[in-house]
Amino acid sequence: MKIESFLLGIFWFTLGHIAVFFQLNGQFKWEWFKNNEFILACFGLIISFFYIWGTKYTVEGFNGLLWPTRFVGFAIGISTYAIGVSYFFKEGITSKTFVSLMLCLLLISIQVLWKN
Repeated sequence: MKIESFLLGIFWFTLGHIAVFFQLNGQFKWEWFKNNEFILACFGLIISFFYIWGTKYTVEGFNGLLWPTRFVGFAIGISTYAIGVSYFFKEGITSKTFVSLMLCLLLISIQVLWKN
């Protein structure tokens, strides 16, 4: 595993998921987001690069393997969403959500720590 590439991939995936969280859910919090759908959609082009780079560097970090990258991206997305909904919309982390987050952590741990 190439740790530097892996961490760079996590950075880009995290940035992408945060951007998408605001792009999709901002309409429920701020009037500007509700009234500017076209502008928000245009940001999708930029956000796409975050996911492309996240995939590129995470695959490189896993020495060319694609499956671990998918699980890492998924887990980062679920975690980012849970934190964002909890913080911005005051939807607390229920026991069901907590278990789901722990499963995300388990997914990442399996992909990072389990040696073939």
